[in-house]
Amino acid sequence: MMKILSCTQQKEADNYTIANENILSINLMEKAASLISEEISRRWDHSHRIIVFAGSGNNGGDAVAVARMLFQKGYPVEIYLFNTKGTLSDECMTNVKRLKDCGFANYNEITSSFNPPQLTANDIVIDGLFGSGINKALSGGFASVVKYINASQATVVSIDLPSGLMGEDNSYNIRANIIQADLTLSIQLPKLAFFFPENEEFIGEWKLLDIGISKDFINKAETPYQITEEADITSMIKPRNRFAHKGNFGHGLLIAGSYGMAGASILAAKACMRSGIGLLTVHAPICNHNIVQTAVPEAIVQDDVHEHYFAEPVDLDTYQALAIGPGIGQEEETSFALFDQLSECYIPLVLDADALNIFSSHRNYLNRIPKRSILTPHVGELERIIGRCNNSFERLTKAKELASYIQCYIILKGAYTTIITPEGNCYFNPTGNPGMATGGSGDVLTGILLALLAQGYTQEEACRLGVYVHGLAGDIAANRVGEISLTASDIIFALPEAWKNLTKTK
Repeated sequence: MMKILSCTQQKEADNYTIANENILSINLMEKAASLISEEISRRWDHSHRIIVFAGSGNNGGDAVAVARMLFQKGYPVEIYLFNTKGTLSDECMTNVKRLKDCGFANYNEITSSFNPPQLTANDIVIDGLFGSGINKALSGGFASVVKYINASQATVVSIDLPSGLMGEDNSYNIRANIIQADLTLSIQLPKLAFFFPENEEFIGEWKLLDIGISKDFINKAETPYQITEEADITSMIKPRNRFAHKGNFGHGLLIAGSYGMAGASILAAKACMRSGIGLLTVHAPICNHNIVQTAVPEAIVQDDVHEHYFAEPVDLDTYQALAIGPGIGQEEETSFALFDQLSECYIPLVLDADALNIFSSHRNYLNRIPKRSILTPHVGELERIIGRCNNSFERLTKAKELASYIQCYIILKGAYTTIITPEGNCYFNPTGNPGMATGGSGDVLTGILLALLAQGYTQEEACRLGVYVHGLAGDIAANRVGEISLTASDIIFALPEAWKNLTKTK
């Protein structure tokens, strides 16, 4: 599991490493610069001119060191160091001296007016103006430099963070005054801001560079934000006993579908059957009986009293887990049936799609949701409950408040789908791709979650494992058919390979 530390914690991690691991700050900077210059030289050959924009702090020190190393590798390099206050950090000053000592000529120190170089599409700009230490929007001359770089056709590589972007909350930032990087080389760990869609235009591709920051500090550091890794997932998966039978893997109930929405119940049911459940019953309106029975012969189909939609709660005595919502519609009778069903629900529960939309119309009923339930909204469904948000940081904050208030797990779907626990922990999921943004993909996830809960996984395990394997199946499917052609059924077809990949080492 990879932690996401705040920028303040990352600065503390640097200081701890220097103090406790017998390494000088300048040597830590040299290590970072070495990895950055290696990454740049791997991606671009000597036909590219390197233009370095450096600030007066340690981010600028990194940039100056990178300029020296690329110059020594034979690249044509120019550097513009902005020293408007007349003071450089000790490490930056040391690197300026090292740069001059190696015979570097194209060094320009800016103290007042700036005559910018002409930037072309063939140029590589190294952005080392500001790192993670800023806490307010750039303004004045620095804002002008940022706008100048952004207006060019040059490829931009930012060190640690694009200049002007804050590592966590950018609610009060000025977007026009933030560098738009093509590549961000983050030192040691990612920043929370990397996981918010509105920041993609600034961050571009991001890659982590391990400069040897103290693992001891990182292990002890407390943070609610983490990235799930494959090792976390494989360790969760329960091995199957040789003498096991279907009764050992749970009986799940799926309440899904309405007239014209049989597909939602079919997709969820198929995904559930492909995720290890012992028995599945699909509760559907009468009109969908033959469709579901034919499409998913492995499932038991149970008819509702109503021809077209869910209208009567189900006795839960024979089930180990319940999922409700895909395609059920929002009829008034369905709403009452949902509330009645939840009032008697004492087994693990997944609420998805229309079940969430019903609660957005009855927000005073939110506290009727059984504790430890799993809610799986996309951004639109979440905001219909919590209200419109200005950005992803605010949305995540409000989602954490909701999870705490109703004591439930929230799976906020999207790129880096986020699992939010009642305790306020947030797990970002690394699998998945834009091809999965298609109708029915969420129904597939609901089916997977139901299967895991029925098998006895805890809610947190089901969330993290389910989201990971859902995204992994999506990645396998995208590799087969491409992102544009990908459908929810393709994700289901890829589930066996995804599960196989995760269990082959066990």
